[in-house]
Amino acid sequence: MTRHDDLQTLLLAVHALTRVAALDTQTDAPAAQWRTLTLLRDHGPQRLGDLATLSRVTQPGMTRLVHQMDAAGLVERRRLPDDSRVSVIAATAKGLDALAGWYAQFRAALAPHVADLSEKEWDAVSVAASALSLRVGMAPTPAGRHEPTDDPTPDDRTPDDDGAADPTEDRGALTESAEEQEVVR
Repeated sequence: MTRHDDLQTLLLAVHALTRVAALDTQTDAPAAQWRTLTLLRDHGPQRLGDLATLSRVTQPGMTRLVHQMDAAGLVERRRLPDDSRVSVIAATAKGLDALAGWYAQFRAALAPHVADLSEKEWDAVSVAASALSLRVGMAPTPAGRHEPTDDPTPDDRTPDDDGAADPTEDRGALTESAEEQEVVR
């Protein structure tokens, strides 16, 4: 395999693992909701069109999602201080709390799928997470550093891709643990 093949395999495996763990959380909330809250947490308040672009959805789709999230109290519309004609979407405290709760559920759902990784495999995950985090502007974790999850089982550890919480990534304020960073993107 070439390096490009390895990278493709890694990304596809992470994507598949993320989907399986997301399904295991058994939440009715759409993945786009968690992705949107993560983007707002990490990038701050955004104009609707910019948020749609960041999330890679259509503007009408983002309009519907934001309307639903606003009705649930997860986001709010604010006026820009320097231009009151322009509104931005911002995560509320309730939205950020919901996001933190979802990340905890997600980590718990992910743990059984990776519980049998060897120490050598965790080291490889840590190195890959740190190297790739740098490429997307996230703060990497030192290679080989592992943090146990909240799960009392010591062997259930997840890689710390430290980006400043989610994930997601310190492009913004960190709220929870590092493994939250890129999960929903």
